[in-house]
Amino acid sequence: MNNTDSLTLTSIDSITLDVVDPEAAVRFYADAFGLQDQVRTRASDAPTTGFRGFTMSLVVAQPADVHALFDSAVAAGATVLKPVEKSLWGVGGVVQAPDGAIWNLATSTKKDTRPASKQFDSIVLLLGAEDVPATKRFYVDRGLGVAKSFGSYVDFATPGSPIGLGLYKRRALAKSAGVAPEGSGSHRLQVNGDAGSFTDPDGFEWGTSTAATE
Repeated sequence: MNNTDSLTLTSIDSITLDVVDPEAAVRFYADAFGLQDQVRTRASDAPTTGFRGFTMSLVVAQPADVHALFDSAVAAGATVLKPVEKSLWGVGGVVQAPDGAIWNLATSTKKDTRPASKQFDSIVLLLGAEDVPATKRFYVDRGLGVAKSFGSYVDFATPGSPIGLGLYKRRALAKSAGVAPEGSGSHRLQVNGDAGSFTDPDGFEWGTSTAATE
């Protein structure tokens, strides 16, 4: 049930991941990426199979930082989906956390300018959409502006938000993550923002930060 008729969505405060072992997940995200308040966890064994329909990205300043975060994640227990490599758009690699969430570590810069660091510039949540134009309209109707939109990709304008938001065609998002697009059941994700509780056209649940438990 949606209750956002009078609320405008402007910010994502955090995400909550449904995991089997919350304590282990908290340790992983702290050890791998240094994440605390941005990623919360709650215990759940909700049925889920295959691709959950979303990815998280840590955007960094240079390739050395991609390697540092990638190596840190693998050392903490992540599975490699795509090794770090150069592409037309920059440098990146993809890992899957022990809880099943997929993380893209990326930079648009191709040269290092300082020693490697695990610092990141931004966190971006990419939601896989079956009908990108329809889901785009859904979020625009809730107050989000559009920063970029082309083909099957949308980047929403979220200035000042701790976590950015984008849309990508579900099949294309799975391909970019290095996994099969098939999947069913729970997304095992709640997005915590400032527009109350609602569910988007692709079944992603939104709530308030106070509804999340660590």
